[in-house]
Amino acid sequence: MATRRLPHWVDVVFVPLLSILIAFVISGVVIWYVGQDPVRAVQVMVNGALGSSYGWGYTLYYATNFMFTGLAVAVAFQARLFNIGGEGQALLGGLGVALVCLYLPWPHWSLALIAATLGAALFGAAWAAVPGYLQARRGSHIVITTIMFNFIAAALLNWALVTQLRPTGSMDPSSPRFPEETRLPRLHEMLDLFGIPFSRATPANVTLLVALLACVLVWYLLWRTRLGYQIRAFGHSEQAAVYAGISPVRITMYVMVISGALAGLMAINSVLGAQGRLVLNAVEGAGFIGIAVALMGRSHPFGVFLAAMLFGFLYQGGGELAFEMSIPRELVVVIQALVILFTGALDNLVRMPIERVWAALQRRRA
Repeated sequence: MATRRLPHWVDVVFVPLLSILIAFVISGVVIWYVGQDPVRAVQVMVNGALGSSYGWGYTLYYATNFMFTGLAVAVAFQARLFNIGGEGQALLGGLGVALVCLYLPWPHWSLALIAATLGAALFGAAWAAVPGYLQARRGSHIVITTIMFNFIAAALLNWALVTQLRPTGSMDPSSPRFPEETRLPRLHEMLDLFGIPFSRATPANVTLLVALLACVLVWYLLWRTRLGYQIRAFGHSEQAAVYAGISPVRITMYVMVISGALAGLMAINSVLGAQGRLVLNAVEGAGFIGIAVALMGRSHPFGVFLAAMLFGFLYQGGGELAFEMSIPRELVVVIQALVILFTGALDNLVRMPIERVWAALQRRRA
């Protein structure tokens, strides 16, 4: 059995790439079946997502959202806690961003960014702490409670926008626009400093750098700190962790608070960076996509970064595919679902044949 163990690079890189390739092949068959050219569909997706600075801008914008929510799920999963409440935690993070930007004066966007980061993280962490407490102290299953808290968060945000934050006379369930001083620099403005031309019509902004920094900090937390070691030890074996003196209650609370804070940070990109106000559907499903991103990235920050880029490509390329080839949006969702299916639920379908081939190669070498 030891000879069937795959090298780390095969497990982390080759298996997901092969899963993605199979998913795209099956997607091509589906596109051909509905009467469209799969080769042209691939060309449209690639050109739409990566063929211009406009496509790159939207790809990076979506990827930024997915990095935050993917990291949130990945941190929780390192402790074998399945936090699927990223959607609700991001919604509450958006509320924190709106309150900070609307009711506190900020002379410069950099100060507003720091305050919005703290507000989003605090609101997201507080919303995740309640299911964490119920799991740690009351034994409530974290999956059930985080699911239900998504619906509660949506209802709470709806109430806040309709009755508290909506400007007088407006029929749109959204907050007032944030002051101009809080507007974050867009990606084209940052690249202009280096003389690099970039599309001005995309919402990609400085939050991309915050997301990349979050990936580095999460890696450092999990693999270079004592708390990270305790989190991973608890995830591998709760009984062994308890025997080593690690408190399950403390680890559960720490993990859920960190996870909720990361999910809440997504609101900086969508609420402050893109919309400039709080709207009803600011999260746009990124909380659930984060689950697939974390699974595909093997709960490692670098893997989450790569998976987020892939799903950013799928989102932007899929939108262009639906527009240029008149392919139904539902078929684009099917393509995304196939990627999730093969990289997550059917992971062993790809992994087991590779393990057998690897074991045969090892025996031949011996």
